[in-house]
Amino acid sequence: MTTSWPELLLATATECTDVLARGADQDWSRDAGDLDWSCRTTLDHLALGIVGYAGLLVARPTDRYITLFASLDPQAPVPACLEGIRIAATLLASTVRETAPEVRAWHPWGHSDRAGFAAMGVTELVVHTHDITRTLGFDWTPPDELCAPAVARIFPDAPTGHGPAETLLWCTGRLALPGLERRQAWQWDGTVR
Repeated sequence: MTTSWPELLLATATECTDVLARGADQDWSRDAGDLDWSCRTTLDHLALGIVGYAGLLVARPTDRYITLFASLDPQAPVPACLEGIRIAATLLASTVRETAPEVRAWHPWGHSDRAGFAAMGVTELVVHTHDITRTLGFDWTPPDELCAPAVARIFPDAPTGHGPAETLLWCTGRLALPGLERRQAWQWDGTVR
C-alpha cells in the first residue's frame, strides 16, 4: 500500500463528508438506504464507531468494548455533524499513527491491530456514506483506491475479479455482483494475518 493508513482514513473522511455535504439541506430523518436507521442516526453511528476504534487501540482491552461513547449533538445541523465525522476520523488516524504495530485490541469480529482498526474505519465511512447517498438521491460509488486496502485487510473471503468498490459493497451486503447474490448476513475479519 503506497498510502499510509492514517492518510487513507483522512482521505476517506474528506471524500465522504464532501459528498454528504451536497445533501445537507435534505431530510435526514429518512432511513439510510436499507438500514433501519435514519441518515442522521447513521452519522451518529459513524462517530461512535470511529472514536470507539481509536479508544480500543488506546485502552487495548482483550475481552470487551470500551466505556467511552462518542455522539454528535442531536441539535447540531448536518454540516456541523459532518465536521464531527472528520474530527472522529482524525482522532482514529492519529491513534493509528501513534500505535505500535505489535499492539492488539479486542473487537467482536477479531482481535485486531492498527491496520485492522483503520480498515474498519474506512469501511464504516464508505459503506454508510453509500447508504446515505442512496437516500439523498446521489449516484455515488466510493473510489476504488479507498476501498482496495480495506477489502484486502478485513475481508479475506472477498471474491476476485471485481472492482474494489463493488467488492466492498458486496462484502457488506449492499449489492449483488455478477454470479453472486447480495449477502444477507456478513461480518469482516479483523484478525491479524
